[in-house]
Amino acid sequence: MLVNPFTYGGVVGNGDFCNRKQEIADLSETMRSAGRCFLYAERRMGKTSLVFQALAKLPSKKCIPVYVDLWPTDGSVSFATSLAKAITMAAAFRTSRMLELATSLFGRLRPSLTMDDAGKPTIEFGLEGRTAAKPDLIEILNAPQELAQRTGKTVVVVLDEFQQILQYDDDLAERQLRSSIQHQTNVAWLFLGSRKHLLQKMFLEHARPLYRAAAHYPIGPIAARHWLPFVTTRFRKANKTIDELTVSQLCEKTEGHPFYTQHLCHVVWSMTEPGGTVDQACIDNAIGDLLRRESHAYITLWESLTKNEQRLLRGLAGSDEPPKPFSSDFTRRYGLRTASNSQRAAGSLLPKDIIDREESSFVITDRFFRLWIRSQG
Repeated sequence: MLVNPFTYGGVVGNGDFCNRKQEIADLSETMRSAGRCFLYAERRMGKTSLVFQALAKLPSKKCIPVYVDLWPTDGSVSFATSLAKAITMAAAFRTSRMLELATSLFGRLRPSLTMDDAGKPTIEFGLEGRTAAKPDLIEILNAPQELAQRTGKTVVVVLDEFQQILQYDDDLAERQLRSSIQHQTNVAWLFLGSRKHLLQKMFLEHARPLYRAAAHYPIGPIAARHWLPFVTTRFRKANKTIDELTVSQLCEKTEGHPFYTQHLCHVVWSMTEPGGTVDQACIDNAIGDLLRRESHAYITLWESLTKNEQRLLRGLAGSDEPPKPFSSDFTRRYGLRTASNSQRAAGSLLPKDIIDREESSFVITDRFFRLWIRSQG
């Protein structure tokens, strides 16, 4: 039985990864040279998969990768324990050394060796039940430098969903990060995030602790010319045909966004029998099927919005090129009347992650929601 070759919804492995060759090369170089990088993209743009690809390129004899997902964290304590655990697990190549290493790096955190739900050994720290103090964070944030000095290797620390620290009760973690990392050598720090307006606030506002603390590296959609060989080859291997024009039409629908392009290709591939040929009608049928599945969620979301929010979204969805949403032509055409009405609507949609900034305009983050809005007339 043939397995659908288009994957979406999780971290994408090497065999399912479309292009990003320049981005992987750039990030790999940043990692090897112990740089600082602020990498941001829309949700589901594939930034985590991209970073994992770059980490996989690092020579294990010269680098120690430390990856931390900050999404589950809710304060300085969970930030501290998550980072300390990740550093220990990355550096201790033998289970017998885990406790020894954790104790030498994080002695004040009272590390202990326990078993997780799967029966595998893991490190826990004695921070629960109290507030993380500045000395705790200093010890943890200095650990990558200490590890680099002990091993002679470059330590690469990746903090994913970094905007989560803005939800903490205090800014201790944010302030201490700047203080601790600015003089470190042989340690690379990469800050990843999907809420661009929050991340840009953290790194571009002069009053913020991390102002200009890292180089900026935005990740955008993948161009149709890169999707063409990726898509056509996978159809051809299953004895299914899709020509370059049809792939281009498909990419126009998804705007080249990796998640939505892979998702739509997955459905089109499933609906096409071996020996069959994909045309525009096939794409339209696949989109119709996807929108029917999501219609209840989209209707519920739509009805929760104000009239001006709906008007702004109609304008964004109905424009083939990025519109000027605060222009008199846009506000008049879509019933917003004034630029201030459009600004207020955008200001309320941004924190809901329904739209995101794109240069001087905005983009609807869910490309299928955009198509659903267009289908409503």
